[in-house]
Amino acid sequence: MAFTTVDNPELYLQAKTYSGNGSTNAITFDGSENMQPDWLWLKCRSDANGSNIFDVLRGTNSIHSDTTGPEADRASDGFTSLDSDGFTLNGSGSGGSINVSGRTYVAWNWLASNTTASNSDGSITSTVSANTTAGFSIVTYSGNSTAGATVGHGLGATPGMIIVKGRDATIDWNVYHHKNTSAPETDYLKLNSTDATTDSSARWNDTAPTSSVFSLGTQTGVNAGFNYVAYCFAEKKGYSKFGSYEGTGNANGTFVYTGFKPAWVLLKISSGTTGAWTLFDNKRDPFNEVDNRLFPDSSGVEADGNDCDFLSNGFKHRTTGSGTNGSGYSYIYMAFAENSFVANDSGTAVPVVAR
Repeated sequence: MAFTTVDNPELYLQAKTYSGNGSTNAITFDGSENMQPDWLWLKCRSDANGSNIFDVLRGTNSIHSDTTGPEADRASDGFTSLDSDGFTLNGSGSGGSINVSGRTYVAWNWLASNTTASNSDGSITSTVSANTTAGFSIVTYSGNSTAGATVGHGLGATPGMIIVKGRDATIDWNVYHHKNTSAPETDYLKLNSTDATTDSSARWNDTAPTSSVFSLGTQTGVNAGFNYVAYCFAEKKGYSKFGSYEGTGNANGTFVYTGFKPAWVLLKISSGTTGAWTLFDNKRDPFNEVDNRLFPDSSGVEADGNDCDFLSNGFKHRTTGSGTNGSGYSYIYMAFAENSFVANDSGTAVPVVAR
């Protein structure tokens, strides 16, 4: 029997929609469980504004998934705190990207450990907030421009996906995904770009990550004389899945088995052509079809289309579009659960209802 150690995904991931008010705005979660987020990703839905990404290691500094820019302190622009049951904003935010009155937003929130620790597993000492149960860690480190350098991630399991950004330099985001190609450690994607997969030994040093470290080349996006943040994810049965699939170009499209009912899905065409990163969640679309899309590589408003269904054990595409289901194209995805479709660690079945 397949077991899961994550009986309640709401303890580790919660999505939340909210409206800006231009003033103090305490955003609390809708779920039955409180959770203090360590990674907060905000995006305006109604207006064209870039996303803002905060985490427990970088305090009030934000970075944007759609740009190459360095992090910037957003305390004066409205970001106040990560709280025991959500987060607090105060003010409208620079450019309207956080809390403008009358605008709508979505926030995606992950739990790491609510603490930080030094990690010396790699040749570069890192600072880590890691949740080994949920398979998620936030890692900061300083590059040393040395090929073959390693960084401890604290997961105790091999990451399936790693997202790296230079904090104090204007450089691309770099993404490792273990199902990207047959040799994923030789390739990378950019979170801020529609580019297809590119081969490069300078990113991951052509070396696959292990249960304790990930490896770096000398490219400025991952390992030069700058400070970096990395978001690392290891698969947990019944809670998270980082896989790949082939598109069909058919409206009765590809079904992707995850082993759980999804709450959050990010996907990207990885070969065949270029295409945007596409993000769906169960709070912006509580019912099928799921068709409200946001694009991490763009500041654009929420779009309607490229539909899919969230099912009890995966997701199924309902579009012929090349962005998510083009004929003959390959895609990678990361998905997190609303409900598991497998038994918990005591062997008790976890019930799942259809949408």
